[in-house]
Amino acid sequence: MTANALSRSALTGASLLVALAACHTSGIAPGPRSALDDTAQINRDITYLASDALEGRGTGTAGNDSAAAYIARLYGSLKLAQAEPSTGKDGCPSDFTEGFRCSPPYEQRFYAKSVAAAHAGLSSSLPTQNVVAVIPGSDPALAKEYVVVGAHFDHLGRNAFNSMDPDSGTAIRHGADDNASGTAAVMELARLFAKHPTKRSILLVDFSGEELGLLGSQYFVEHPPVPDEAMMVMLNFDMIGRLRDDKLLVYGVATATQLKPLVDSMNTTVGHFQIIAQGDGWGPSDHASFYGAGIPVLHFFTDQHEDYHRASDVASKINIAGEARVIDYAAALVRDLGDRPARLTYVKAAPPQRAGMGSGAWFGSVPDMGAVSVVGVRLSGVTPGSPAEAAGAKKGDVIVEFGGDAVKDIYGYTAALAKHKPGDVVQVVVERDGQRVTLTATLGRRPG
Repeated sequence: MTANALSRSALTGASLLVALAACHTSGIAPGPRSALDDTAQINRDITYLASDALEGRGTGTAGNDSAAAYIARLYGSLKLAQAEPSTGKDGCPSDFTEGFRCSPPYEQRFYAKSVAAAHAGLSSSLPTQNVVAVIPGSDPALAKEYVVVGAHFDHLGRNAFNSMDPDSGTAIRHGADDNASGTAAVMELARLFAKHPTKRSILLVDFSGEELGLLGSQYFVEHPPVPDEAMMVMLNFDMIGRLRDDKLLVYGVATATQLKPLVDSMNTTVGHFQIIAQGDGWGPSDHASFYGAGIPVLHFFTDQHEDYHRASDVASKINIAGEARVIDYAAALVRDLGDRPARLTYVKAAPPQRAGMGSGAWFGSVPDMGAVSVVGVRLSGVTPGSPAEAAGAKKGDVIVEFGGDAVKDIYGYTAALAKHKPGDVVQVVVERDGQRVTLTATLGRRPG
């Protein structure tokens, strides 16, 4: 999940993933085990993608190319159709360097161009690829419409750029949850629907360049193999490997009038999660590229954690049973969306106003992304070695005041943090066990 599209203070203190448009939490008992035949395969996929051999899958690296080839081999073994490229001869962008192999099966080659990466000393133009395949629909009348199922497979590699642990230098940021977990979900859904297609076609897309600013999904939307209007809905999987307390965040339920009832009703029969449904179709992951192009979206997320963008995001910490349950639930949604007679009704909304970058001040709290009904910002943890930890902030604290400014939500928090600079000493008021506690923190410099 990219930090590049948002205030870094938001991601290190209170991520701006939360959209405050709508919230529903269903009081459903913990769900059953997954019905998937082979959860071990999901584990194998994540373990390989997050292995040392792939060195964190940084965009433009050999490890990223190996991950793309791994995904493409699965699609080939399933005998999936290849999407017709719209990027030029043999699928190559017109400016692609002569001599590159630019038309391997299932790959959409492009240059990832990131100004932010260039400022950080990385190449400003990285050759990379999306991986794209089609499961043709079974109904001739609906097969020219598509349900898009996607996830990004890139991560940070060995670069400290955008990391939360820059002091770790060139250590591998494995990206097991972010986003080997989402990639494994798309691969498993490919296996499931290759056996039993839906009436509509399913367009599988694995994106590169997400961590540099949603570059792969934006390129795909600008160079689609099928018309934008043929894509009925896009389901995005980003960080779904850390299910805790049955809590699943689903973004985008307000992007089409039919999605909120569908998400809720399917949960009663298949998911059995504590669903936290968010209306927002924008946000720092690839679904936003599709929503901006007029396509309804759903984004699945099992919440922020302390290993985000760190070398410690490793495969052994993935909740495989929980991930399998998320895939079960998503498969039921894909089945409904692929088979329903009528299309969805898109609902347009302007992008929310985000807090600016500020002056680089860092507190180091880890937000509870599901706590949207709380007045303030509830913490699911604190970053080790951070100003928040030094000040005595704890998991479960709710920040209600920061530096003299009242905090009612994520946006208020990031605006308050943006007023300060590294080295400032601030009073942070939290609610803890029904009482207000005042902490004193010396702000640090935002990592990365």
